[in-house]
Amino acid sequence: MVYRTVLAAVVAMAFVGADAAWAQAPAHKILVESPTMKAGETMAKEYTPDGRNISPPMTWSNLPQGTRQIAVVCEDFDAGNPPPWVHWIIYKIPPTATGLPANLPIDTAAPMPSEIAGAVHGYNGWRRPMYRGPAPPAGKPHLYHFVVYALDAALDLPPRLTRAELHDAMKGHIIGQGEMVPTYQRN
Repeated sequence: MVYRTVLAAVVAMAFVGADAAWAQAPAHKILVESPTMKAGETMAKEYTPDGRNISPPMTWSNLPQGTRQIAVVCEDFDAGNPPPWVHWIIYKIPPTATGLPANLPIDTAAPMPSEIAGAVHGYNGWRRPMYRGPAPPAGKPHLYHFVVYALDAALDLPPRLTRAELHDAMKGHIIGQGEMVPTYQRN
């Protein structure tokens, strides 16, 4: 457990340095949780290619007043060239949403569930507009940052944005942020 805590702190520092060019320091902290995942603990295989590879359920609370839209990014700072490797981007989530249900559609023609109607996927690291779970090489555990952003504007963004494009679009609009960081390791 100490290893995970120290590793999480080191990765968090790397995250801040890696994205200092676009990052803001929102004062408002969003609480991010999941009914099936816990921060610092191993993700269930069903959320990885070793299982069903479905998107996990997530919840959030304590959104700042003035939230007009929500975005979620899942990234692995232990992978990528350069890091991070992006596993999931979903944005244009309505401000009334309190989370994401499990097993979101991967077919871009399929509608999103009613509670997140209008939400769209961006491109993951495989250049696919969908969730794709952790599949790290055997060895050390990787940390998966599920980051929730509260935005002060309802941005009119097209589907299939990359991480860089989404971050550029969010610049100056992030009024709250929170994350949950589970792990995954293959033996």
